[in-house]
Amino acid sequence: MKLAPSLHRVGNDIVAVYLVDAPEGVTVVDAGLAGQWKEFLGELDAMGRSIDDVRGIVLTHGDSDHIGFAERLRRDHGVPVYVHEADAARARGEESTKPAWGHMKLGAVARFLWYALRKNGLTTTPIAEVVTVRDGEVLDLPGSPRVIGLPGHSPGSIAIHVPAVDAVFVGDALTTRHVLTGADGPQPAPFTDDPRGALASLARLEGLGATWVLPGHGTPWNRGVDEAVREVNRAAAASTQ
Repeated sequence: MKLAPSLHRVGNDIVAVYLVDAPEGVTVVDAGLAGQWKEFLGELDAMGRSIDDVRGIVLTHGDSDHIGFAERLRRDHGVPVYVHEADAARARGEESTKPAWGHMKLGAVARFLWYALRKNGLTTTPIAEVVTVRDGEVLDLPGSPRVIGLPGHSPGSIAIHVPAVDAVFVGDALTTRHVLTGADGPQPAPFTDDPRGALASLARLEGLGATWVLPGHGTPWNRGVDEAVREVNRAAAASTQ
C-alpha cells in the first residue's frame, strides 16, 4: 500500500511493515510476521522493485512480531539487519520478557491472535546475525534513517526518523490501534516492559516536524508527531483516572 511518494506499507492495522523507496534502493522498517513475506514481495513488485533492491532492514525493537521474515532476508539474500544494541539478544532469540497483558476485550484479542496464526506468528525464526546501532546514528541506507533511542517498550526500542519521506517509524513506542482492546487513536502500546519509561521517552520525538507517525500496530498517523505524542499522553492520563 502506497502511503505517500516513496513511502509504502505492507500488512494492515494489526501488524505493519514499512518500506522507504529511494533512488539508491529500498530500506525496510520492521519485518512483521513470517507469513507476510508474499505481501512484502508483492509490494516490492508494485513499486517496480525487487528483493535485490533491498539494502537493509531496520528493526524498531526485537520482539517476535517485528522480526518475522528478517532472518529470511538476511540468510537467503544477504540483507543486513540493524537493531539497537540493547535489543540484539532479544532479536537473536537469546532473551525475552513477558509483561502483563492488562485490560483486554475478547474480540480484539481474537482478531490479533487469529491474524498472527494465519501469518505464521508462532514460527518466528530468530536472527542469527545482527548489526547493532546506537542512539543518534545516521545509517548508510536509502533515506539516511536516523536512530532515536526510545527505551521503555523494550530496552532497545528505537524510532527511525527519515526526513526524506517526512516520517518517523515508532514501532511499539506508541500504538494507534490497541491489539488487546481494539481502541483506536494514539495511546500507549501493550506488552511494554517499562510503561513509565516508554511514556517519558516520547518527549524525544517532539519537535521533529515529521508529518507521518508510523506504528507497528494501527492506522498510519499523518497529523504530525507532536500531536501524536500529546494524544498518547492524554490517553495515558485518562487511563489512570
